[in-house]
Amino acid sequence: MTILCVRFQLPPMYEAALPQLLGLLEEFTPVVEALPPDGALADLRGAERYFGRDAVELASVIRVRALALHGVDCVIGAGPGPMLARMALRDARPGLTRAVPVGEERAFLDGKPVAALPGVGTATARTLCEYGLDTLGRVAAAPLSTLQRLVGARTGRELHEKARGVDRGRVVPNGVSRSLAADRPFDRDELDPDRHRRALLSSAGELGARLRAVDKVCRTLTLTVRYADRSATTRSRTLKEPTAHSAALTRTAYDLYEALGLQRARVRSIALRAEGLTSAEHASHQLTFDPVDEKVRRIEEVADRARAKFGPRAVMPGSLAA
Repeated sequence: MTILCVRFQLPPMYEAALPQLLGLLEEFTPVVEALPPDGALADLRGAERYFGRDAVELASVIRVRALALHGVDCVIGAGPGPMLARMALRDARPGLTRAVPVGEERAFLDGKPVAALPGVGTATARTLCEYGLDTLGRVAAAPLSTLQRLVGARTGRELHEKARGVDRGRVVPNGVSRSLAADRPFDRDELDPDRHRRALLSSAGELGARLRAVDKVCRTLTLTVRYADRSATTRSRTLKEPTAHSAALTRTAYDLYEALGLQRARVRSIALRAEGLTSAEHASHQLTFDPVDEKVRRIEEVADRARAKFGPRAVMPGSLAA
């Protein structure tokens, strides 16, 4: 086990604390990849030799230091590669590292549903399940040629390798996340369009604040609506200009939602994802000379300063995006 996948239990929208926590990981290894808003991958191959401890022991030290120095708990998954570490993280609990030892990859993977494998989407999982390949153990046992006929040559080859525990991924130091997501699940299947729109408003406000906190803008906004029958609809739209402006994100989110034409749909959750992130420093903004728009942007700046000083709950997400 040489790779750790760490998720710090940060309050929502508090990505500003992530760089300090990444610095804690970098005390053990320079090979650290940020996974905003609250996670990271760390390659400990050199650290295991240097400190004379294995990855699980080092994970315990990292957890204690995060609590002592930053007051932040974390959950940690460990594995021979990034994919397995990420999957182990899903089974981890605070205070306990979930590890996948070398040689036990198949035992860890075999009983898991095929949808648990990173990169396997709803459509691919449905196709595989229709042919009885509903677990990773069955996928691993299936002939490569069969998988390639079902899902394509390249996807079939990758799926065959991953299901057998072959993890060719690597940790990319200082990797920048290409997307940010905000998910709003409902307590029960929701029919009311007004509550759907309030969830969109809140999500767009959160994304805008998180983008501004890390000096990023997004080029594309993606809406995913999940229904009571576990199906989902996803729609994307490229923005007129890259932005982190909550009001612009909200307008686009509303347009995507209206385009779906939902008629009394029983919605289980609504998620927005900001994609194609780039530096805000290099983004251009078309002047509108709209006093209302300029006022909202000034209010956003004040709200962002309040969050930075008093914490993420100083201003409620979405409250300024209407």
